[in-house]
Amino acid sequence: MKRRIGIVLLELFVPVALLAGYGVWSHQAENFYFPPLGEILGFFVDLWVFDRVGSDLAPSLVRMLAGYAASIVLGVGAGLLLGLSRILRTAAEPVVEFLRALPAPALIPFALLLFGAGDGSKVFVIVLGAVWPILLNTIEGVRGVDAQQTDMARSYQIPFSARVLHIILPAASPRIFAGMRTSLAIAIILMVISEMVASSNGLGYFVLESQRSFAIPEMWTGIILLGVLGYILNWLFLLVERRALFWYRGLKQGASGSDRPTKPRRPAAPAATRSPEVADA
Repeated sequence: MKRRIGIVLLELFVPVALLAGYGVWSHQAENFYFPPLGEILGFFVDLWVFDRVGSDLAPSLVRMLAGYAASIVLGVGAGLLLGLSRILRTAAEPVVEFLRALPAPALIPFALLLFGAGDGSKVFVIVLGAVWPILLNTIEGVRGVDAQQTDMARSYQIPFSARVLHIILPAASPRIFAGMRTSLAIAIILMVISEMVASSNGLGYFVLESQRSFAIPEMWTGIILLGVLGYILNWLFLLVERRALFWYRGLKQGASGSDRPTKPRRPAAPAATRSPEVADA
């Protein structure tokens, strides 16, 4: 318990120190583009505790979570197919590499033509950027499954669906969760970018409109909220990952414990040898 409290305090030390340093500096600087910390916090409470939660924060979260969920479904599903079939993987590799190299923000005009200015275009842009870490990590995770396990399951005539659910997916889940964590940050970034074009609400829209109208304190509140939102979502993801991969963490801890160097034993004292006189006799 004391160790956990110490970790939490250590994590809070740097943000609190930065805020305190900025508060002291901004109070003395009197810069228009860097308003005092008290003024920013006052606007933050007024905007994001009461005023803008339903009009901007909630729509952004809905779009981001919808695009992120679709990325997980598409990435894991397609990754399983490509990871299990070498023929499909070889055939799809040029297309995957081509689409992965396209920047998702560059496809915003295409998304607007295809889905209009509603939520569909924004979810589409989020999926285009967030699906690739999940897809690639799923492929590598499936390919890294121990062949002896799959061969043994096949020899015991275990159905294919059971092999996928109970052998392949659990073995590939550490790589899948690594890709999902990377995609979570990408989904937040693309949520903001997609809302800065042809949008009438959302966090990205709010930040851009505040900048255009020179409402600098309000702009900073949106930027701070995005950082807090990313931290909270990452913390929640780590909680889910810790519960889903508890067996993997235990396995790693057991392996690290078995690799610890053991204390060398002292060599046994040599046995007493017979005297030369007894040997000659």
